[in-house]
Amino acid sequence: MNWEPLLQVVRGKLEESRESEFPEDSRRLFHGRGHCYPGFDRICVDSYVPAMLVTIFEAYEDEAGLVAGLWALAEQHGYTGLAVQRRYLRGAPVEWEAGEAVPELVAQRGALKFPLTFERQNVGFFLDIEPGRRWLEQQVRDKVGKVGNLKLLNLFSFTCAFSVVARAAGELEVLNIDLNKGVLKRGQINHQYNQLSTKGIRFQARDALRDFKRYDRSGPFQLAVIDPPTRQKGAFDVELNYAKLLEKLPACLADEADLLFVLNSPAHSEAFFRELVANANPGYSVVERLPQNPDFPDRDPDAALKMLHVKFKRA
Repeated sequence: MNWEPLLQVVRGKLEESRESEFPEDSRRLFHGRGHCYPGFDRICVDSYVPAMLVTIFEAYEDEAGLVAGLWALAEQHGYTGLAVQRRYLRGAPVEWEAGEAVPELVAQRGALKFPLTFERQNVGFFLDIEPGRRWLEQQVRDKVGKVGNLKLLNLFSFTCAFSVVARAAGELEVLNIDLNKGVLKRGQINHQYNQLSTKGIRFQARDALRDFKRYDRSGPFQLAVIDPPTRQKGAFDVELNYAKLLEKLPACLADEADLLFVLNSPAHSEAFFRELVANANPGYSVVERLPQNPDFPDRDPDAALKMLHVKFKRA
C-alpha cells in the first residue's frame, strides 16, 4: 500500500500547526471520511499533543506501514505516543503502537483543556464542531453586559464543551441537558479542570424532548445550542423527533434569541434541515450555515456536518 499521499497531507498539517498561534491545539490531521482522498476513505488521523490517534474503520493492507510512516512524522514534531483504534474489530480496541502510552490525554483549545479517554469510541471532544464553538464564544462576548441575566440552553450537551467555552468567554448561566449522567459528570470535571466557576452552571440528566416540561421554566434563554445524535436508540431520531423539539423550544426562549441548530446526518441535506427549521415555528429565520471546519473536507457538502445560526423573534 502506498501511504505517501496520506502522509503528505499529514505532513502539511503538522507544519501548518507548528506555525500557528496555538501549535498544540487539537485538530484532525487527515479526514478520509469526506471521500476527498480516494483509497483512504476509511482512515482518520487526529492530533492531541503529545499523542496522535489513528482511527481505521475497515482493514487495510500494510497497516504497520501506515503506523511507521505516521510515527516518523510524529517524532519529528515532538509527539511521544501513537495510538491506533480499529473500529472494524469487536469493541473498537485502542492500542499504543509507537512510542509510549500518554497517561493524561487532553484535547487542547487555546487556553482550555478537555480530559479525554481513548478507551471509548468517542474520546470526549468533537473536533469537527469547532466553528460552532467559535460562534458561541463570539455570541457570549457580544451579549455579556448588553443582555441582563444571560442564559444558555445546551441540549444534548455530551461532555459540555460548549458550556466550558461559553463560561470562559463571559459571565452567564448555562443549563446542560443530556440523558447520560456519566457524560454530565465529565462535563463538570471539564469546568473544574479549567478552573472555571460552576456557579450558575447546571447539569441535568433529562430527555431533551420528553422531559421538556421539566426544564422549560429555567429560561428564558437568549442562547441555545441543539446538537442531537442522529439516532439514539429509544431516545432520539432526527427524522422523527427533531421537528417536534424545535416546535417546543420557543416556549423557553427569550423574545429574541440566537440559536445554533446542528445536524450530523449524511443522509439529510441542508435543504431538508432548512425546511425543518422553517416549518417548526414562524419566529425562526436562518441567518447562515456556519462554514465547515477546514480540517474536515467533504466531497458532498450535504453529507457534511450542518450547523445553522438561527435567529428567533417572537411574533
